[in-house]
Amino acid sequence: MSDHAPTPPAFETVEVSVEGPRGELWLARPDKLNPLSTQTLAELEDAARWFDRHPGLKVVVVGGRGRAFSAGADLGSFRGDADRGAREQGWRTGRALEEMRAVTIARIHGWCVGGGVVIAAACDLRVASTAARFSIPEIDLGIPLAWGGVPRLVREIGPALTKELVMTGREFSPDEARAAGFLNRVVEEGDLDATLDALVADLVAKPALSLLATKAHTNAVTESMVGTGRSWSDADGLAAGFLDPEGREVRQRYLEQRG
Repeated sequence: MSDHAPTPPAFETVEVSVEGPRGELWLARPDKLNPLSTQTLAELEDAARWFDRHPGLKVVVVGGRGRAFSAGADLGSFRGDADRGAREQGWRTGRALEEMRAVTIARIHGWCVGGGVVIAAACDLRVASTAARFSIPEIDLGIPLAWGGVPRLVREIGPALTKELVMTGREFSPDEARAAGFLNRVVEEGDLDATLDALVADLVAKPALSLLATKAHTNAVTESMVGTGRSWSDADGLAAGFLDPEGREVRQRYLEQRG
């Protein structure tokens, strides 16, 4: 990092670093499988803005410490009566990650659940190990998928599969995610970091202007096709889900079965 590079923020639940054209962003609560609390989501948003202050940055790898990418939303930090700003935080975080100037690559291993899938979908590229496992259990928790998750999944895998995976909440494998177009590459667990390093090396060798213009151009096209801006009302859906009596019953059963 150069003498003039911005000092990393003092985050509590994420870690950031930049070395030359490469940056890293880590979810860093491995003891809890990197849950996405409102604090973590806010720190991810701030981290995205921090990376944008590095003019020489080309690629940022986004991963999770420990045994998983992310176990999804930390339900203990969300309430139906929370203020709208808190309920909108996941939507703002997804937008911030997607709007980062640098190319982002999700490094996925272990569980990638619910909101973790949305965070991965907000990245430009996704590489997973064969041991990764995916699921989107929000409906089983009595809440709709929020944070701009529906348009991002429709964009990446199409409307029919989005409906199936979100409505059923079933687990799906890296191979299925790769076949659907969600993942760019699936590799053995022991090859994950070497594969990422090779991909990063390939990308950072490209001229920044053309590389980052390609990201911006592609995002502009997909935003006009399946815009995440229309998900501004996700916060209202979350509030309704948390307050819905049937949703509360379903959520309680789900948590008891896995508690």
